[in-house]
Amino acid sequence: MSNFHDLTTGSVTKQLIRFAIPLFFANLLQSLYNIADMLVVGRIVGSTGVAAISNASSLVFIVNAICMGITMGGTVLIAQYRGAKDELRQKKTIGTIYAMTAVVAILITCAGIFFYKQILTWMNVPKEAYQDACDYMLVIFIGTIFVFGYNATCSILRGFGDSRSPLYFVMIAAGINVLLDYLLVGVFSFGTVGAAYATIVSQAISFGIAILYLRRQNFIFEFQLSSFRLEKAILSKLVQVSLPTAIQMTVVNISYLLIAVMINKYGVVIAAAAGIGLKINTFAGMPCWAIGQAVTTMVGQNMGAKLLKRTKKIVQIGFFASILVSLIAILFIQVFAEPLIRLFDPENQAVLKAGVVYLRICCCWNSLFYATMYNFDSFAVGVGFANLGMINALLDALVIRLPLCWLLGTLLEFGVRGIYWAQALSPIIPACIGMLYFFSRKWQQRKLI
Repeated sequence: MSNFHDLTTGSVTKQLIRFAIPLFFANLLQSLYNIADMLVVGRIVGSTGVAAISNASSLVFIVNAICMGITMGGTVLIAQYRGAKDELRQKKTIGTIYAMTAVVAILITCAGIFFYKQILTWMNVPKEAYQDACDYMLVIFIGTIFVFGYNATCSILRGFGDSRSPLYFVMIAAGINVLLDYLLVGVFSFGTVGAAYATIVSQAISFGIAILYLRRQNFIFEFQLSSFRLEKAILSKLVQVSLPTAIQMTVVNISYLLIAVMINKYGVVIAAAAGIGLKINTFAGMPCWAIGQAVTTMVGQNMGAKLLKRTKKIVQIGFFASILVSLIAILFIQVFAEPLIRLFDPENQAVLKAGVVYLRICCCWNSLFYATMYNFDSFAVGVGFANLGMINALLDALVIRLPLCWLLGTLLEFGVRGIYWAQALSPIIPACIGMLYFFSRKWQQRKLI
């Protein structure tokens, strides 16, 4: 297929940029699912609706984290088999990815439908936002299968070196999502639940288009029922990468959920402001995520081809690129903090003031450490040592961030600012550990396939 690229030859810098740019725009548009929900709901429903989606988003992020963690294993395994020119195992990997993600999606849907109310109650969601948050999450859990299917397809394409096709698919989905947000929330007054329907319907359409596209191309996988099988040997290798990565992403998002619980105690204004600030901070991290995803795929293909020197160069260039784009993002957000907050809640001055405080602390120099951590974690996943990312996530989220939130926010009585500072300080040690692993050269002896 024309969009598939061999990432083991050519200029590393050009390959990285060419692969990362579509990933960045895909991540940006993907974020519009939730940001568009918040913008439309914020302007029509108000701060209560924003608080509902902000809290529901903590659960959505956990579901997405499990999904992305599982499918990331597929990207790495396919990338390494592509680097090794092993087409048979590429086919078996694709079938196993789809089968595995379907099983996990069904399990999450069942668990979510039974427990979403209890979880939102435990989160201390402000009572005026509770019912909206419940309605939103019920629809999201019902549509989980489409989210998993779409992400599985995109992970497969990335493993083959194709970052453009996922961009086209998400462009379609984002456009449909924005249109449905306007219709369901604005025109038909469905409220917060209308935003959830918009998200799931747009994701389902995008998934369907992606499958139709692949079936009409000269794709190596045949979309027949017999092809969707859990191959034991392949599944074992997938789990080796997918499980630690899923744990890594889930732990990080659970920590944010727990932080949301702490922040909710300060009331709906602070909850809404922190939710908006987190969205903006997420936007700031997108360039680094794109570079990290590119590093993972490029490292995977080059490790499969046993090109160790080129692999090292990929990681080095990825690191410097991540630092550069992080500096640009920090400058932009610090200069335009107030206008960015007003995009989500143009009327409430209390939300504006609280949101700016969040950005001043949580989107500053600390972003450079997050960029460093993510680059080297992405490298470790690409070589097949996803345990490093998991360990760093446990350190960042559970060992450092949450205890610091309690220490600074509660024990030392710095309040919500203490919680923000805990988040800012947490990535320093994990970033250093990632760098030490890279310079230790132990990764050169890693074998996944």
